[in-house]
Amino acid sequence: MSRRNVLIMGAAGRDFHNFNVFFRDNENYNVVAFTATQIPNIFGRSYPAELAGKLYPDGIKIYEESELVNLIRKLKVDEVVFAYSDITFNYVMSKASIVNAAGASFRLMGASETMIKSTKPVVAVLAVRTGCGKSQTSRRIVKLLQDAGKKVVAIRHPMPYGDLVKQKVQRFATIDDLKKHECTIEEIEEYEPHIARGGVIYAGVDYEAILREAEKEADVILWDGGNNDMSFYNADVTFTVVDPHRPGHEMNYYPGNTSLRMADAVIINKMDSATKEGIETVRKNIKEVNPNAIVIDADSPLTVDNPDLIKGKRVLVVEDGPTLTHGEMKYGAGTVAAERLKAKEIVDPRPFTVNSISDTFKKYPNIGVLLPAMGYGEEQIKDLEETINKTDCDSVVIGTPIDLGRILKINKPSTRVMYELQETGKNTCESVLKAKGLI
Repeated sequence: MSRRNVLIMGAAGRDFHNFNVFFRDNENYNVVAFTATQIPNIFGRSYPAELAGKLYPDGIKIYEESELVNLIRKLKVDEVVFAYSDITFNYVMSKASIVNAAGASFRLMGASETMIKSTKPVVAVLAVRTGCGKSQTSRRIVKLLQDAGKKVVAIRHPMPYGDLVKQKVQRFATIDDLKKHECTIEEIEEYEPHIARGGVIYAGVDYEAILREAEKEADVILWDGGNNDMSFYNADVTFTVVDPHRPGHEMNYYPGNTSLRMADAVIINKMDSATKEGIETVRKNIKEVNPNAIVIDADSPLTVDNPDLIKGKRVLVVEDGPTLTHGEMKYGAGTVAAERLKAKEIVDPRPFTVNSISDTFKKYPNIGVLLPAMGYGEEQIKDLEETINKTDCDSVVIGTPIDLGRILKINKPSTRVMYELQETGKNTCESVLKAKGLI
């Protein structure tokens, strides 16, 4: 029987995982290409032979997604596997229509084909959209498990933007490890908060190899899911975070709606800054698609390390990059802090942007007057620093989860905005973990 030609559409994360766990050694399939979108500097490279296995001695080339139709015809593709996240149902089906019209089948891979079983208990933290508050939820759960005497190791959804062979298995336990692995700003935003609390976090490319290493030092594995993706591991308990600031998104985005339906517990986050109508819409939608889920009400109270740098000042607000770009949020923690502390003005950075930061605003024109903390590689980090330093403002409000001042040389005063998860009702993360026998 001839092998079925497959093309995997991705963004350097779920696509590589699906290949590794299902296609890599599967002689029924021949993966002829990856395509990439969402993330810069991926296409034009190859998934390396060292990771691709014995069936792919030359590796697998990665193309830009705009070449999809031509690739289907040129490479005689039988089946296209869609493997990235945080997009609308309409977007997914438009891609399906393009693929079908070009003559290929279209596939979304499910849990049974892509989840790996651990020898240790697994807690999965998912979200229906980028920017819901998954990271502070993960930090809260890690603390609860640690307080119960458990050694917790977190494993983060992949962000392999560098040398894929070197990034096969990455372990982060110190700030120096971030430098050692040449992390992007997006990676640092996810890893540093765990490290700062004395935790260990793994990431990389080969998530079975990562899991087996993490199991050697863990009592419990915490899957810290990225975007709104499903867990890569079979979970003993799944928490999914929803955002009442974007009511309805939990019903209309892929695979966020899948993550909502899979949840044992759903956390309605940011209730302290959301509207009553938004909260009720989200609550109604949870009940409709997952009526058996435990619902946890929660706030994400903000703290500002130097409020005087905001009050009455003309401020530049720097927010989490993915939250503003494909997450489509119009504001973040920095914006909320600037408004609450009565900043004189939120300064528009667009007249001051340079190079790749200017390109980001062209690609995502609805970002508005906020500056996304883009940093996919050394050049973009330099562009971000130059943009901040050129912007005419009194001070900089940093709404990302990390100390940008440690990475960038900012030529004006700056203050950080931080936030943690705080449950407000009878159902809590702790009560769910106890019910599942994990603490």
